[in-house]
Amino acid sequence: MTRKITPLTERQTWKRLEAHYQQVRDLHLRKLFVDDPTRGERMTVEAVGLYLDYSKNRITDETLTLLLQLAEECGLRGRIEAMFRGEKINVTEERAVLHVALRAPRGASMVVDNENVVPQVHAVLDRMADFANRVRSGAWKGHTGKRIRNVINIGIGGSDLGPVMAYEALKHYSERAMTFRFVSNVDGTDFAEAVRDLEPAETLFIISSKTFTTLETMTNARTARDWSLAGLGGDEKAVARHFVAVSTNAAEVAKFGIDTANMFGFWDWVGGRYSMDSAIGLSTMVAVGPDHFRAMLDGFHQMDEHFRTTPFERNLPVLMGLLALWYNDFFGAHTVAVLPYEQYLKRFPAYLQQLTMESNGKYVTLDGQRVSCDTGPIYWGEPGTNGQHSFYQMIHQGTRLIPCDFIAFHRTLNPLGRHHDILLANVLAQAEALAFGKTPEQVKAEGTPDWLVPHRVFEGNRPSNMILADRLTPETLGKLVALYEHSVFTQGTIWNIDSFDQWGVELGKQLAQRIIPELESKEKPALTHDSSTNHLISQYRKLKEAL
Repeated sequence: MTRKITPLTERQTWKRLEAHYQQVRDLHLRKLFVDDPTRGERMTVEAVGLYLDYSKNRITDETLTLLLQLAEECGLRGRIEAMFRGEKINVTEERAVLHVALRAPRGASMVVDNENVVPQVHAVLDRMADFANRVRSGAWKGHTGKRIRNVINIGIGGSDLGPVMAYEALKHYSERAMTFRFVSNVDGTDFAEAVRDLEPAETLFIISSKTFTTLETMTNARTARDWSLAGLGGDEKAVARHFVAVSTNAAEVAKFGIDTANMFGFWDWVGGRYSMDSAIGLSTMVAVGPDHFRAMLDGFHQMDEHFRTTPFERNLPVLMGLLALWYNDFFGAHTVAVLPYEQYLKRFPAYLQQLTMESNGKYVTLDGQRVSCDTGPIYWGEPGTNGQHSFYQMIHQGTRLIPCDFIAFHRTLNPLGRHHDILLANVLAQAEALAFGKTPEQVKAEGTPDWLVPHRVFEGNRPSNMILADRLTPETLGKLVALYEHSVFTQGTIWNIDSFDQWGVELGKQLAQRIIPELESKEKPALTHDSSTNHLISQYRKLKEAL
C-alpha cells in the first residue's frame, strides 16, 4: 500500500507555476535574448562530457526557480536515493529499479534484498566477454566446423530496440567482417528478409527473452530453429552450436535445445526498456567487442553519478526533465522531437519512444488515483538533415508547439571534405531559426511582394535544447541514454506515477492469445467478441479458406 499524496495540481508551487505561466506565455525569445545579452552563455551546463544549451527555452530565471522548487517539493532527491538504495520503487510489481547497478564498477556495492548485486552483474559481464571474444576470434565454431560470420538477435521491445539502436550507433566500432541483424516483428517477413542471403552453417542466433515464453520472440525463435536445422541436415545437436539464450528460464532454454552453459541471465530489477546494458546487450558486445561495451557502461555510470550527486540547478537530466514537464503541462505541447545530427543515431528516437512512452504513459498515480494533469509526451524524430526536408515545416510554421532536442558532435567519425561543417551549420541554424524566426519587416525588406509576406514569416519562439559532445563514442552513447533515462525518472517522480511498470501492454497480448485459435481452428469457432471483431475474424477465415 502507498500513502495518498496531495495531487500535483493542488501543490502550492504548481499553482505558482500556473500563475507564472500566464505572465510569461507570450514572452518571445527575441525579447529574452535582447534583455539579457549573456543568456546564451549563462543558461548552459557542461558535465561528464556533454554540453547542454537550454537558453532557447521559453523560460525566465523565475521559471527555473519554480520548477526546481517543484522537484524538491515532490521529493525528487529522496526518490533518487531510494532508487540507488535498491528500494522497491516499482510499487505495482514490488520490484527494485536498479538498472544503475548494471554499469556500476567492479567492487561497488548496490543492494537488493540485503544482497550486493554488483558481483553478480560482473560475473555475467565476464561470461559475456568470454563468449563474445570466442565468436569474434572464430574460436566458436558452428555445427559443421565453420566459423560464425552472422549474428541475429531475436527479441522484441527492450530486447530488440536497445540492441538495434546500439548496433547502429556504434557501427563505426563494430566487427565489419561479421553481419549483424535483428528480428522482432512476428510478421514472417521480418525473419525471411533477415536470413534470405545467409548460410545456416555460419549463422548464430541470440534468443533474447527473460521468460522464454514471449509470443513474438518464441515464434521467431522456433522458425529460426527450423531454418537452421533444414540447412544443417536436421541434426538436433546443431541447435547448441547455433543458438544461445538471454533468459532466466533454464528449463525452457534446455527444452529448446540450447546448452544452459550458453544462457546469460539478468534480474527482475532490470526493466526491459532499461536492459540494453545487461545480457540483452550480448549482440552489442559481440559486434563492438568487450572493451567498447565496457566503455559504454562507463559512460552510463558517469551520468548515473552526475544525476545522483549534482545539485538540481546544474543537473542535466533534472533540467531536461523539468523543461519537458513545463511544455507538456503548461503549454500543452503534446510531443517532443529528438533530432540527432549524426547518422549513426538514426534509431535513437525510436529507442526513446519505448523508454519515454512506456515509462510515463500512465493515467494513475502511485496511490491509485487519476492523475490531475497530462503525463508522458510523445517522443519522435529523425536524424538531420533528413527531417529538415520532411516535418520541419510543421515545427517552424505549424499551429502546434513542438519542443526540440538537438543532438550534435564537434567531430565526425567519417571526415569527408566539408560534410561535417555543413551538418553543424544546419543544426545551429535550425535552432536559431526556431527561436527567432523572421519578422514581417524582415521579409518585406527582402523585396517580397505584400501578398507573399504572410507565407514567408516565421513566428519563431519555438523552444529547443542543444546537446553537444565531442564525438560519438561508446562512452558518449552510454551518457546520452542515461541522460534520457533519468530525465524520464524526473518527470515520472513529479507526476507521481510508476515509470517502471507497463500494464498497458498486457490486455492486447491476452486478447491475441484468445484470437489465435479462433483464426487457426479447422472448425468454425463460436465468437463472443464485439460485432466488429467477430466480423473481422470471420472475414479473415473466409479469405484463408479460399486460398
